[in-house]
Amino acid sequence: MAYDATQMQDWQISEAAELNMPSARDWQDRLGLQQDEVIPMGRLAKLDFLKIIDRLSSRPDGKYIEVTAITPTPLGEGKSTTSLGLMQGLGKRGKNAGGCLRQPSGGPTMNVKGTAAGGGNALLIPMTEFSLGLTGDINDIANAHNLAMVALTARMQHERNYGDEQLAKLSKMRRLDVDPTRVEMGWVIDYCAQAMRNILIGIGGWQDGYLMQSKFAITVSSELMAILAIVTDLADLRKRLGEITVAYDKQGKPLTTSDLEVAGAMAAWMRNTINPTLCSTAEYQPCMVHAGPFANIAVGQSSIIGDRLGLKMFDYHVTESGFAADIGFEKFWNVKCRCSGLKPNVSVLTTTIRALKMHGGGPRVAPGIPLAEEYTKENLKLLEQGLPNLLHHLGIIRRSGINPVVCINEFHTDTKEEIALIKRAVEAAGARCAASQHWAKGGEGALELADAVLDACKEEVHFKYLYPAEMKLRDRVEVIAKEVYGADGASWTPEAEAKAKQLEADPKFADFATMMVKTHLSLSHDPTLKGVPKGWVLPIRDVLVYSGAKFLCPCAGTISLMPGTSSNPGFRKIDVDVKTGKVSGLF
Repeated sequence: MAYDATQMQDWQISEAAELNMPSARDWQDRLGLQQDEVIPMGRLAKLDFLKIIDRLSSRPDGKYIEVTAITPTPLGEGKSTTSLGLMQGLGKRGKNAGGCLRQPSGGPTMNVKGTAAGGGNALLIPMTEFSLGLTGDINDIANAHNLAMVALTARMQHERNYGDEQLAKLSKMRRLDVDPTRVEMGWVIDYCAQAMRNILIGIGGWQDGYLMQSKFAITVSSELMAILAIVTDLADLRKRLGEITVAYDKQGKPLTTSDLEVAGAMAAWMRNTINPTLCSTAEYQPCMVHAGPFANIAVGQSSIIGDRLGLKMFDYHVTESGFAADIGFEKFWNVKCRCSGLKPNVSVLTTTIRALKMHGGGPRVAPGIPLAEEYTKENLKLLEQGLPNLLHHLGIIRRSGINPVVCINEFHTDTKEEIALIKRAVEAAGARCAASQHWAKGGEGALELADAVLDACKEEVHFKYLYPAEMKLRDRVEVIAKEVYGADGASWTPEAEAKAKQLEADPKFADFATMMVKTHLSLSHDPTLKGVPKGWVLPIRDVLVYSGAKFLCPCAGTISLMPGTSSNPGFRKIDVDVKTGKVSGLF
């Protein structure tokens, strides 16, 4: 049943759909799972990954479908909505379809962006649980991360207060000699708390810790979250947790969580996070939720574990990449698929007429500012001028050998002539294109998209990576800059180049993934440059190193791991009915 999305808010649609939401036992029967493979948690359930993947190891994988987008407006173009609508459309066609999406952070949910649960009739339910912590994975990651900082700061305090003999006698610890100016980690909290970006800790006497400057980041930016997204099993998680660099000693040697003897306890906090949480679309297709890493310093996708499970349980498994194809899809293609060994069948490129008009030179689009009439009335000239951005992203997908399908995520203000213009351009480029009304009509509105994806799944895939695994870091960046972003090349500050040379010379970093860091609001490094910028060079100012996740992150511009809360945050609209306990006001 499709609800009137123009009259009902998303949380109201979710509430109505939840009346018939399958129980954990229903899912067990429907998905053919064993009783001990489903872990009930209130209205939800976790799936026991290790047991299911072991039992289904010999089952052939289903079709692997990824969803990405063109360069978005700051409002977003509906990748999650499209992913959910596609699952529902495939369900309407009688297919065994499901998917896996990222877990939303409390920061955006309580701020401007909202909950990332889709929208309208293409919605993930139960929306309240999904938006407010789900089954606790983010909390477990925060506890594990902050435990590492507890271990470090306590060690620094005790090393300051005791001599070597006392230290060895009291706790059998060797002196680590931490350099307080080179502490890499900080603390995490899952809110946009700009007041905590830079802090001073250890104020007080000798028993009150170690006096030094520190910092907070948002939990989803933690290296632990990045690790959860790419591990293949619990053993892989435990190993990577032990390799995280927390700080450096005064001789410049990295100090890890293993050196602090805290990695095992961190793994204990995270042991249950390897099990995806099973949720549902508003039309009751199964959709797992697992991991929620940043899309700039990390891979920006749901987990490899979720995809491995989905490909065994579903005939058609849908996943989503954060940001546009130049960032999210590029990392899906060259990092996530390389880590997992999985080869996708189809990539759905989400576009909106609104975004294309912006790239064609339309007025500014920003949260809290009413859309100019160019976006709500037919304007074929602006639309046509914006098409190169769409075609550029289409070319990115084609370089991978994956079959592309363009999805026009329809708004009620879009006209038939505007939709026809996009379809002609895409078809002239030799790709499939479907208009989809999943927001307004749910699965029924996504049938054209589902049919295009089913058709594309029949074709052979000639998958290939953009660069070989043995390629050096600077060469990888040059290839990505030219082949993906459309730059003339890359330039490096002297400091960044010296760091890159040092990393290239050390065999320890030979198998580290290249995780590009740049704005998602442009193909370039400059968010003000729309369309397909020409005649520019990608500037690299630094390379971040994440030794547990095994990421090298070349930075094209500044990066903040702690967003700020706006002057009109979403939490102002959220409340609880004190008689029923129901939450209202979620996006």
